[in-house]
Amino acid sequence: MTLTTIACAVCMGNGPDHLDSVAAGYAMLVMLLIIVPMLITIIFFIRRMAIRERENLDPALSD
Repeated sequence: MTLTTIACAVCMGNGPDHLDSVAAGYAMLVMLLIIVPMLITIIFFIRRMAIRERENLDPALSD
């Protein structure tokens, strides 16, 4: 048993002989392309709600 057989797909290496690591790289890229826009959207809407709440808050109701 060599060390490359017990290594994970990312650590095995790169190049045309190591298609597992290429596939793992694309999988990480796809996950980032899904997660990053979702996080940006969530942050945008939370910020938008905070700004709109601050603008429309009655001063008599604030502490």
